[in-house]
Amino acid sequence: QVQLVESGGGLVQAGGSLRLSCVASGRTFSSYAMGWFRQAPGKEREFVAAISRSESTYYADSVKGRFTISRDNTKNTIYLQMNTLKPEDTAVYYCAADVTGIRWVPGTRSVSTYEYWGQGTQVTVSS
Repeated sequence: QVQLVESGGGLVQAGGSLRLSCVASGRTFSSYAMGWFRQAPGKEREFVAAISRSESTYYADSVKGRFTISRDNTKNTIYLQMNTLKPEDTAVYYCAADVTGIRWVPGTRSVSTYEYWGQGTQVTVSS
């Protein structure tokens, strides 16, 4: 069982920045692929960014150039640096872990790739 705990959400004005963190349990964190997803009210959960076991990174077109995903394997943590935030970025942001690698393909954006999910952290961007 892997537990994921997100933090760093909050209220920010448009154009501002936030950094989300996600701490994972487990002794083999470096072997997990990790992702960030978000879900706005009334919408489906959507892919935001992912980082592979080899630290390749992937982004949704809507956040490319504004968001950066990174990982620190010494701290069992991934980050999502979010710059130039827009009101449409408002959502609950979820961290996810792909532990088995069974469904992983480079660039995957599917929620079914990931076996474990955090509880989410709210990001609200005011206009």
